[in-house]
Amino acid sequence: MGANSLPSPSCPDGRKRRVCYYYDPGISNVDYGKGHSMVPRRVAMTHGLVASYGLLNDMTRLRTRPASPEELLAFHDQKYVDLLGRLTPAAYISDGDLRRTAEEHGIGPVRRWDDGACTNDNPVIDGLMEYCLSYAGGSLAAARALCGGDHDVAINWSGGMHHACRGHANGFCYVNDIVLAIKQLLGRFRRVLYVDIDAHHGDGVEKAFADSNQVMTLSFHQYQTDFFPGTGSIDDVGDGAGRYHALNVPLKKGMDDQGYHELFKPIVGKAMQVFQPDAVVLQCGADSLSGDRLAGLELSVGGHAECVRYLRGFNAPLLLLGGGGYTINHVASCWCYETAVAVGKEDEIADEIPHHPYDHYYRSQGYKLQCRTEAPGSLSSGENKDAAAIRVKALEHLSAINCAPSIQFHEPCGAAAQGMDVDDLCHDDDNDEEEEEDPMERLQRLCDNADLAGFFVELGRKHRLSSSAMV
Repeated sequence: MGANSLPSPSCPDGRKRRVCYYYDPGISNVDYGKGHSMVPRRVAMTHGLVASYGLLNDMTRLRTRPASPEELLAFHDQKYVDLLGRLTPAAYISDGDLRRTAEEHGIGPVRRWDDGACTNDNPVIDGLMEYCLSYAGGSLAAARALCGGDHDVAINWSGGMHHACRGHANGFCYVNDIVLAIKQLLGRFRRVLYVDIDAHHGDGVEKAFADSNQVMTLSFHQYQTDFFPGTGSIDDVGDGAGRYHALNVPLKKGMDDQGYHELFKPIVGKAMQVFQPDAVVLQCGADSLSGDRLAGLELSVGGHAECVRYLRGFNAPLLLLGGGGYTINHVASCWCYETAVAVGKEDEIADEIPHHPYDHYYRSQGYKLQCRTEAPGSLSSGENKDAAAIRVKALEHLSAINCAPSIQFHEPCGAAAQGMDVDDLCHDDDNDEEEEEDPMERLQRLCDNADLAGFFVELGRKHRLSSSAMV
């Protein structure tokens, strides 16, 4: 087991993977509000890059299907789901009881920081419920595609909302699509490994499975007293039957590619060896990239993607999800490159970003995919020793598991046995209606048409002037 992709029944060369991809164009219209750090349009930017590099041709497109409110109940409680369905900006303002209930569930309250600035971490936004159902539906569709057995890797960059709790919004996350997807996977697979490379601790997912030995959660995150959410100590290892099945790798600011991989690869490799998961979920939060607006880790795009490449090489069904990331051009660059890693084309795509409707966002990075801010100074010897101690302790925790848990479980059933129509998961290019046009694509198309029309108008004007002069 290791970094090189292994053969599978459908991919004897060990290089290609059957990859499916979920994208809902409606995500580009979601707005957390002026000044908010979370910008869902980064997913539309990612899709624009993926399309411009021609990577859509290497993947099966999953049919756009929002989750139903009932599907959210696999994890979230009824009162919370009902609340999400009732909340609108107008109702929040006009209905005092609704406002108080929302704030009790983490939605709408204003947090004031020392500098006097204000922000709504989880604001009441237009189309809140539709947004939650959209990204949750994407993760469920991707999980079902893996359950069906026809795909090796499934991608939903709009997912990865790892902070949401059963009845509480948290950290820009309203619904925990990851927990819902893992529960879906457990209908097909005995054991699921969840790996989180977001800069923030994957607290909501860890809490959901803290007492389970069917799910191992492994979070690599920036850890300090003043950094959200402040949880995820190396000593937090799960409870009861799930003891040592929750593993945390706390990192200091400034961690770069080399230091990160010296932790990531031995720890993940050991987890794969002792836990022997049947499927893997990787939350690819891109706020661990150098230059993020909120975090202080220093991964490059290539260094971040190396985590995807490493896990892809274990030949287990792999679900790739988004997450954090607040310098949005860096986020889109990263997730596009990781899409190329998923399909095995990372060495074939050019570093020069192609012309497409969002290309002006990449001016600050020289229109290069492999963006990175100036490299920080190297970690001190003391910090390196701390990282080495973390690695030793994490490996000790994994050794306490000894071997994969013996789980009484029925023989895994395929998607059809779970009531899924596998064919219905994917786009039928011959019968599907045309995909909704992205607003930026429409703007560029209209501008291009306007420029073309202006050219002919100017040409006609010059022709008339020329004709007049001849007379």
